[in-house]
Amino acid sequence: RCRLLCQPSALAQHLVRSLGRSAALRGAHWSWPRWPRLQMLWQLLQPPEPQPAVARELLQLPDTGLVALDWLVGPWGAVGGAGGRNPVLLLIPNAAGTVTAGLLQLGLRALERGFVPVIFNRRGHNGCPLTTPRLQPFGDPGDLREAVSYVRCRHPGTPLLALSEGSGSGLLLAYLGESGSSSRLAAAACLSPIFSAREWFEAGMPWLYEWPLLLHLKRGLSRYAGSLAQVVDVDRLLGSRSLRELEEALFCHTKSHPTSWEAYWEHNEPLRDADEAAVPVLCLCSADDPVRGAPARSLPLELFRSSPYFLLLLTPRGGHCGFPRCGAGRCWGHEAVLEYFRAMAEFLRAEERRKGLPRPR
Repeated sequence: RCRLLCQPSALAQHLVRSLGRSAALRGAHWSWPRWPRLQMLWQLLQPPEPQPAVARELLQLPDTGLVALDWLVGPWGAVGGAGGRNPVLLLIPNAAGTVTAGLLQLGLRALERGFVPVIFNRRGHNGCPLTTPRLQPFGDPGDLREAVSYVRCRHPGTPLLALSEGSGSGLLLAYLGESGSSSRLAAAACLSPIFSAREWFEAGMPWLYEWPLLLHLKRGLSRYAGSLAQVVDVDRLLGSRSLRELEEALFCHTKSHPTSWEAYWEHNEPLRDADEAAVPVLCLCSADDPVRGAPARSLPLELFRSSPYFLLLLTPRGGHCGFPRCGAGRCWGHEAVLEYFRAMAEFLRAEERRKGLPRPR
């Protein structure tokens, strides 16, 4: 019942065959098929089983800011993939920095299959200290670029993959566009991505999701009210009544470099440089996603038809980052994405043999 929308190519044919053979897409049944909002709540509230062990590294950036890299080492306490050529999978949480149970479950599945999963945490998110009065704008990939460079130095010669969840896809898509062929990634994937961020902020989410998310963001920002007061109006920030008002107070109405809402999105739209992307990226989307909005206005279908690098796997049911499978206790979307990464590696190895290319050092 899924459709793969992309430009015809040898890679697309290989993915169709691989995903068609995969048990992830065969015989999948959806929980609560007519209630995607319940699907999302189920995904958010379900605790991961088992709770993974994490080893944290703090990476200092050129302006002395910090981002955190959480290496999943499994529930067994043993470091998985500390060496060798196991592919590294960089996991990017949503724009609020929430590491959901679904993202942790995906990391555990990846660890079981031989990947080296690591979670990228932005400045001030998920317990990462905020050492400068600056947070990361929605589509500014500068900090992510530094993290990718560090991971590449730590794991030289191993394939580097990236996966984003929900609104965190804005950061990954912006990075792919800005970096082009210098992204250092072998492949990427987005679960329930937000493509047009400005329209998404202006339309607003259902209150059931927006208010808890807004309170979560305010609670995190209130910890740094003293340092943020140097650059923003903290009263206006903490008094925001919508995600748009919060984003404007944080990045547009600043004391040193104020800017307009329109100018902000000229530099932060996820797809502003999409034509420059040079890495295959699979976007797994559901037609009933209550957060992204209706497919007709929220999916850039022409991009998938024209670009050889963007692939859309569209399913009629699944909610937002949900994709639950009845009775299995797992998200079939996770299985589909991991199968995509496996098929991509298989295709690239076949291309190297066919062309007689030396393996990159």
